[in-house]
Amino acid sequence: MKRGAYTFESMKKKAAAWLLEGISPQRLALTLALGFVLGCIPLVGVPTGLCVVLAVIFRLNLPAIQAANYAAMPFQMALIFPFARLGGRLAPATHAALDLSTLGQSPVQMLMHSSGSVAAQLGVMAGQALLAWLLLAIPVVGLLTLTLTGVLRRVPAVAAARVRN
Repeated sequence: MKRGAYTFESMKKKAAAWLLEGISPQRLALTLALGFVLGCIPLVGVPTGLCVVLAVIFRLNLPAIQAANYAAMPFQMALIFPFARLGGRLAPATHAALDLSTLGQSPVQMLMHSSGSVAAQLGVMAGQALLAWLLLAIPVVGLLTLTLTGVLRRVPAVAAARVRN
C-alpha cells in the first residue's frame, strides 16, 4: 500500500516539475491569458484547435493553455449572445436580422421553409460576434497577462522555475 502511495506521489512531483519546466512567471501568465481569451471565442469547437496551433507555433506550455481554455468554456457559452449584440451594433447587417424568439416556437418548421436564409443569418451573427471578440481580445490578454504575472511571481513553485531559467 505504501509503495502505491509513493509511486503516485513521485509521479505527481514529476508531473508538476514537467509542467513548470522552463517557464517564467511572465511566459506562464501569457500562456494562461491566451488560453482563457481563446476559450471565449464565440464559435463553439474552435478554441481547442487554436490553442494547440498557438502552443506549437510559439512554444507555449500545451497543458497550461488547454487548462485555461477549458476553464473559459462557461464564459464562452455565456458570452455568445452579448458578443453577437455588440458585433451587430458595430457592423449592422444589411438585411433583416434573425429573430431568435421564433426558434423557440417552431424551429423545425422555420428551418424547413427557409433553411438557407436562417443559415446565412446565423453566419452573419457569427461574424459579428467574432468581430466583437477580436476587438476585446487584445486588451484583455494584456490585462490578464499583467495581473497573472504579479500573482504567479508570488507562487513558490513558479518562482523556483524562474530561478532555474
